[in-house]
Amino acid sequence: MAGHSKWANIQHRKGRQDAKRGKIFTKMAKDIIIAAKGGGDPAMNATLRLAVAKAKAVNMPNDKIDTAIKKGTGELAGGDISEVMYEGYGPGGVAVLIEGATDNKNRTVAEVRHILGKGGGSMGEAGCVAWMFDKKGVMSFDSEKFTEDQLLEIGLEAGAEDVIAEEGSLEVHCAPEDFSAVQKAFEEAECAAESSELSFVPKNLIEVDVPTAKKLMALMEKLEDNDDVQNVYLNADFPDELMAELED
Repeated sequence: MAGHSKWANIQHRKGRQDAKRGKIFTKMAKDIIIAAKGGGDPAMNATLRLAVAKAKAVNMPNDKIDTAIKKGTGELAGGDISEVMYEGYGPGGVAVLIEGATDNKNRTVAEVRHILGKGGGSMGEAGCVAWMFDKKGVMSFDSEKFTEDQLLEIGLEAGAEDVIAEEGSLEVHCAPEDFSAVQKAFEEAECAAESSELSFVPKNLIEVDVPTAKKLMALMEKLEDNDDVQNVYLNADFPDELMAELED
């Protein structure tokens, strides 16, 4: 989906800011706890393997990773974390999909509803916008190091669906069930991805102007500052002028 890379760039920048504040470790720990409920051995649990890899990519200490795994498997207390998904709308009628992980669903839904309302949006019913997104495995590569043809040649046999070029990067998309196989194919070919994750990719994008885009970014910041919110997805096509401002 053209335009997804713009949003991914904003998310990755936000992730770096989170890391500076230390919030990212809390979110990574929750991802690991939930993944470890399916088994505590990363070699046998692809979801856990991905969660651990993402945690290591932001330099989360090994002891914190091990503790999170033990909480997820029940060896330690503190693993009573549930996945939640909220749907709604932001400024400009943009669809908002919010993934969360919480030990108190009532608290989290109230906080998310409040943030959406203050940010010019609203909470919607389950299913109101989820259909506007596809869950995909998304791997991002530096377009100065690799070409579309290179990535297609490696990825197609393993299950990659498409390679999308935008904003100085190349994104490989695949179905979630093919994610591990595609990752492995690139690892064996010694093609290092800049990021690798399961993500919700919008089927279509809504063009927004700069003022609306800034309101959406402010809303995203507020949502992701909440400790129970793991990821926020929008179907907004951010204007190039805003992206240029962010690069300055």
